[in-house]
Amino acid sequence: MVDDNSKLNGRISVNFINVKLWFLFPAVFLLLLISYYFLFVSAGNNFIDAYISSQKDLFFYLNDKLSEYPVLVFNLTQLGDVLISFSLLSVFIVYAPKLWEVLFTSAILSLIVSASLKKLFSVPRPAAVFDPDNFSIIGRTLSGNTALPSGHSIATFVVVTVLLFAFMPKKKIHRILWVLSLLIIGLVIALSRVGVGAHYPLDVVIGSTLGFMVSVIGIRINNKMKWFRWIKNKKYYPVFILLFAICIWVIITKTGSNNLLIFYFSISSLIVTLYLIISFYVKKN
Repeated sequence: MVDDNSKLNGRISVNFINVKLWFLFPAVFLLLLISYYFLFVSAGNNFIDAYISSQKDLFFYLNDKLSEYPVLVFNLTQLGDVLISFSLLSVFIVYAPKLWEVLFTSAILSLIVSASLKKLFSVPRPAAVFDPDNFSIIGRTLSGNTALPSGHSIATFVVVTVLLFAFMPKKKIHRILWVLSLLIIGLVIALSRVGVGAHYPLDVVIGSTLGFMVSVIGIRINNKMKWFRWIKNKKYYPVFILLFAICIWVIITKTGSNNLLIFYFSISSLIVTLYLIISFYVKKN
């Protein structure tokens, strides 16, 4: 029988307790450097104009190189959608509910941060500034004033950061390799947003940094408040059965527009999770 005292869930809980607020310092320092550049170095220019012009060449370069692999980039960019990334992690509802407690907390914080900053900065997307014929757009064309920060990058690093701390190895060399691997994977996924022509490079860098910060804060809040502790209670499994069934239906409808491999992985993960949840719920009753 799987319960809250499972070895995996206990290990994750201990790892989250060890997350300290000073872990935020490198991320804060990076954001301060970027802010300093636009506040003082480019102080004589309009922020939006300076922001776009400072990375125009890099945007075209990265977009050109990354778009050479359209299928891979388009699949990767879907991982910045919480519907897809959370679906892939759905099995942890059963085996490590602590992981999902933190995911929920961090997701709510990230939604608030992303929506607020997008409205505050109101930076137009590449397709609203540059001629779409001059760069590659993969998938839907986005042209609103919602470039900064990249919401997909925030979501990506929410997941990456939660996984990073949840499964942090004990040995130092293993920790180093684990951290580097997760950060590289996260950055590759985040940069796919440049590859599909939806964001500038700094949108991705700032979004990824914010995603990391939100997750660290989310872990700390969850350690204290335990808002979503009810997730471990099996009496709420019918809620997740309904939720995951809806997710399967939504993802299936998405395959009608874009028949991507990542969607099938997500659906498969949800089906396995539904089977496990139903099995445990039936046994309980």
